[in-house]
Order: sequence, then structure tokens, then C-alpha cells
Amino acid sequence: MNTTTQPLITIAIDGYSSSGKSSMARQLAKTIGYRYIDSGAMYRAVTLYAMQHNMISDDLAIDEQSLIAALPEIDIDFQVDGERQYTLLNGVNVESDIRSMAVSNRVSPVSAIPAGRHALVKMQQQMGQQKGIVMDGRDIGTTVFPDAEMKVFVNASAQTRAQRRLSELIEKGVATTYEEVLSNVINRDHIDETRAESPLRKADDAIALDNSTMSIEEQNQWLLNLYNDTIANL
Repeated sequence: MNTTTQPLITIAIDGYSSSGKSSMARQLAKTIGYRYIDSGAMYRAVTLYAMQHNMISDDLAIDEQSLIAALPEIDIDFQVDGERQYTLLNGVNVESDIRSMAVSNRVSPVSAIPAGRHALVKMQQQMGQQKGIVMDGRDIGTTVFPDAEMKVFVNASAQTRAQRRLSELIEKGVATTYEEVLSNVINRDHIDETRAESPLRKADDAIALDNSTMSIEEQNQWLLNLYNDTIANL
């Protein structure tokens, strides 16, 4: 789609872990010619950095002072290669590493650190200054871009999300079980909803979507239709 004759807008897609929001956001950005930013990948990259530098233990105890001090040294960017987008941590492709269960089990407590969120929110806002961006995460429509012209909040049952996540991990060759993934999903939901800094919640002006019974094609078409309606009503 050629967007040169249409106004550029900011599209914020929030929702629960493994709800399919990233896949939807990525496809919409590709279809309408916008830049896609996976804010969750940014928090995963910070988590991976903390793990690499022994700032988080197996029992999830975090050396917050050391991590906060290291934030200026953490550079996160994205690289597009054909149909795929990769996350770069200090210039290194860490896309596979940040999708591991080890990172998944630690990302929510790391994401709850206020100073870390402030740093990444600032980075995300800089990425979206020129509009023409689709960003997904937990607090995009409430904190990062509260004035976004289009906001969506995505959800599905915990069981559905766990099964989707398990299928993705199996496809990538990651050894895990449905029970482990479901436990991770439920635990992340709790941390995301109850953290003091930018908790996960639906923005008052966001459109809710429960995609539990929708196919990928159906949810992608739903999102594209909403975009077209939003542009038409500007």
C-alpha cells in the first residue's frame, strides 16, 4: 500500500504476552508501509544483557543498581532482512537468544524496574517522533504514545496464549512443556498487571480485541480494516 497520499499516524497495539499482538503489528506495518517496533523485544534485550552480566540470579533477584548504572551502555536497534526483523543488542543479533524461556522467565521483573522503563520509553518515543510507526507492547497506548491516533488492546485466554507460545517454541527447537509455558504466561500476566510503573491496562480510548478464536488471517484483516476506518475518519 502506498501511504504517501495519506496522513501518517501512530499506531499503538498493547496486550497480554503471547496474544499475537506482535505478529499482527508486524503484518500491518508491512502492509501499510510503516516502521514496526517490538517494544517487548527491547525489554527482552535488557533482560538478556542483565543475564550476560550476572545481574539477575536464578531466583529472579536483580542487582538493580548495577543494571541501572549500565543502561547508558545498552544500545538496542532493529535490522530488517527480507521478511524478518532482528533485534540488535550493542550491534549483535540476539533475536534467537531473547526468545528463549530463560529470558521469558526473567523479563517481567526486569521490565518492572522504573528506571529501566523510563529509559526505554524515552527511546521508544524518539523512534516514533515522525509518526508512520506501529509499536506493540504493554504500555504503548497508555504511557509511550497516549495521543496515538489508533490504539488496540489484544487479549486471549491464558490457555490459548500458552498453546500458541508452545507451538512457536517447538518450531524453533526449544525444549519445553505446555505446563511450563502456561505457568510463565500466568506469572507474567500477574507481574505486568500489578507492577507500580506503567502496569498493563487497556487505554480508555483503545479498541479491545479478543482473538482467542480468530485465525491469523482474520485478525490481520480486522486490524487493517480498523486502520482504514481510522484514516478515513481523520
